[in-house]
Amino acid sequence: MAKKDATDLSVEEKLKTLFLLQTALSAIDEKKALRGELPLEVEDLEAEIEGLNTRVERIQSEIDEFERAISQKKAEIIESQNNVERYKQQLNDVRNNREYDTLSKEIEFQSLEIELCNKKINEAQRRIAEKQEELQANQSVMDEKQADLDLKRSELDEIMEETRAEEDKLKEKAHEYESKIEARLLTSFKRIRKNARNGLGIVYVQRDACGGCFNKIPPQRQLDIKMHKKVIVCEYCGRILIDPELAGVKTEKPAEEKKSRRRSSTGGSVRRSSTSKKATDANDMI
Repeated sequence: MAKKDATDLSVEEKLKTLFLLQTALSAIDEKKALRGELPLEVEDLEAEIEGLNTRVERIQSEIDEFERAISQKKAEIIESQNNVERYKQQLNDVRNNREYDTLSKEIEFQSLEIELCNKKINEAQRRIAEKQEELQANQSVMDEKQADLDLKRSELDEIMEETRAEEDKLKEKAHEYESKIEARLLTSFKRIRKNARNGLGIVYVQRDACGGCFNKIPPQRQLDIKMHKKVIVCEYCGRILIDPELAGVKTEKPAEEKKSRRRSSTGGSVRRSSTSKKATDANDMI
C-alpha cells in the first residue's frame, strides 16, 4: 500500500496526528524537566572555568614576560660591569685629562645603568610576586569550579542514562509523526509551541474553554471544532484547538448539566407519583 502524502491527509487526520506529536513532545519535555537546572548549571560552570582558564593563562604570560625582562636586565648588568672593569683598566693608560674625564663619565654612566637595571629587576620581582598570588587565587577558584562541574556532570549523566532509552523512543515517535504532517502546518505548530509558556501547541476544549489559556470558546466555534472541517486556533492564545473526542480524551460533564438532569428526573418522578396517586384515588371511588 502506497504511503499517504502529508498533504493528502484530511483535517481530522492532521489534527489527530498533531495531537499525537504534541503528546510525544510533552513527554520529552517531562523527561528534560527531570534534569531541572542541571544542564544550565553545567553550561554556566563550563563558561566560568573557560574564563578562569583564560585569565590564568594571561597571568602566567605576564609572569613569563617579567621573568624574561629580569633575565635581560641581568645580562645588561653583566655587560655594564664588564664595561666598568675595562674602563677602569684604561684609566691607567690615559695620556691627558680629557681622556681621563671621558672614561670617568663612562664608568659613572655604566654604574647608573647597573643601578637602574637593579631597580627594574626589583620592580619586576615585586610584580611577579603579586601575579603569583593572583594566579594562585584564580587557580584555587578554578579547582573549586572544576570539582562542582565534575559533580554536576556526574548527576546529569546519571539522570540522562535513566531517561535516555525512553527519550530516544519518544523522539523516534515524534519524528514519525512530523513526517506525516505537511511542512507549513508543522512550522506553524512549532512556532506556536515555542511561544507557548507550557510548550503546548495544540490543546483540546475543556469545559467550553481553551485548554491552554482557559478563555471561553463561543458555542458556534465549538461546533466548528467538532466538525473537523478546518484547523481552528484560539483567538486569545493562538493555540490550535481540537475536539476532546478526536484527541481520545474523556471529559466529565459539567456540574450544572448533571444537576439539571437530576432536577428533571426528580420532577418527572414526582409528576409520575402524583398521576399514579390520582389513578388510585379514582379506582377507590369506583
